[in-house]
Amino acid sequence: MGADRVFAYGAAAGLLGDLLLGDPRRGHPVAVFGRAAGAVERVLWRDHRGWGALHTALCAGGAVALGAAASRAARALSASPGAVRSLQASTARALPASAAPSSPASPANSSPALPVASVALTAVATWAVVGGTSLAREARAIGRALEAGDVEAARARLPHLCGRDPQALDADGIARAVVESVAENTSDAVVGALVWGAVAGVPGLLGFRAVNTLDAMVGHKSPRHRRYGWASARLDDLAGWPGARLTALAAAVAGPDPRGAVRAWRADAAKHPSPNAGPVEASFAGALGVRLGGTLSYGGRVEHRPVLNAAGRAVRVGDVERAVRLSRRVSWLALGACAAVSLLCDRGRDRERNLDLGRDRDRRTKGRDS
Repeated sequence: MGADRVFAYGAAAGLLGDLLLGDPRRGHPVAVFGRAAGAVERVLWRDHRGWGALHTALCAGGAVALGAAASRAARALSASPGAVRSLQASTARALPASAAPSSPASPANSSPALPVASVALTAVATWAVVGGTSLAREARAIGRALEAGDVEAARARLPHLCGRDPQALDADGIARAVVESVAENTSDAVVGALVWGAVAGVPGLLGFRAVNTLDAMVGHKSPRHRRYGWASARLDDLAGWPGARLTALAAAVAGPDPRGAVRAWRADAAKHPSPNAGPVEASFAGALGVRLGGTLSYGGRVEHRPVLNAAGRAVRVGDVERAVRLSRRVSWLALGACAAVSLLCDRGRDRERNLDLGRDRDRRTKGRDS
C-alpha cells in the first residue's frame, strides 16, 4: 500500500471517528498543545516580533517533528516481520477456517500491502486535529435555542463557537454569526488539515493544527499580541490559503446554488479583511443564498465589514442547519479531493523512482560492456 492509500484510508477513518465520537471532553491533544504553547509564551513573551517568531517556530516546529518521529516509528512497526506475523495470527483466529488463507504470506510481501500502523497513526492524527463534529454540535445547539425562542441561551452558547459579543446581537444576528463561523471553521477545523495531510502526511496534519491553534491564541491585534503574534498570524494565513480555496470550491460544488457561490466568491471575497475567511464565507453565502458580513462586534470593538453576497436575503434561524449540512458535504468532498491529490503525487514519485532505477541499470550495463 503506497503513501497515497495510507492517507486516504487513515484520513477517512479519522473523519469517520470524528463523526461518530466527536472530541473528547478531557485531555484533547489540541488542548494539551495549547497548554504547552501557553507555557512557552510565558517564558518567551516580549513585545517584539522576533520573540513571537521564535515562539511560533518552537511550537509549530515541535508539532511537525513529533509527527515525523511518529510516522517513522509507524513505518518501522509496519515493516516489522513480528508485527506482520502477529497480525496474521490475529486474523486467522478471527476468521472461520474456510475463510483463512491456505498458506501464510511472507512478511516481505505482507508488510508493504498492509501498513496497519501507518494507517492507524494517520487515522488517530486526523481524528485529533479535525473538529467538524464539535463545530456542528455547537452550531446546532445555538440553532435549537433560537428555534425555541430562547435568545439568552443562544447568547450564552455563542462564545463556545466564535468571539462575537453576544449581547450586541439579536436572534438573526446570532444566526448570521453562527453561519459565518461554520463556514470559516469548515476550512480551519477540517479542510485545511486534510490538505496538509495529503501533502505531508501526519507531520502536515499536526503542523497545520499547531499553526491554526497558535493563531487563535496569539495571532490577534490585542495590545499584548499585536507584535508578538505577528508571525503566527502570517504563518496561519499562508498555511490556510490552499484549504480556504478548496473549501470555497467545494461549497460551490456541493451547495444548492453553485453559480451563486462562484459569483459571490469572485465579487466579494477580496473585500473581506481576512485573505482566507473571505473566499469561504463568500462562497457559503452565495451557495446558501444569504447575506453575510456587515457590522459586528469583537471584544467591545465594532467593525463594519463589507457585505458578502448583497443580493441574498438576510440569514434566518433555519439557515444554521443548512450551513451545518453544507459543511458536512464540503468536508467529505474535500477528503476525496485530497486523497486524489495524494494519489497523483505518490504515483509521480513512483515514476521518478522507476526512472532513476532505470537510469542506474543503464549506467551499470554500460560500465560492464566497456
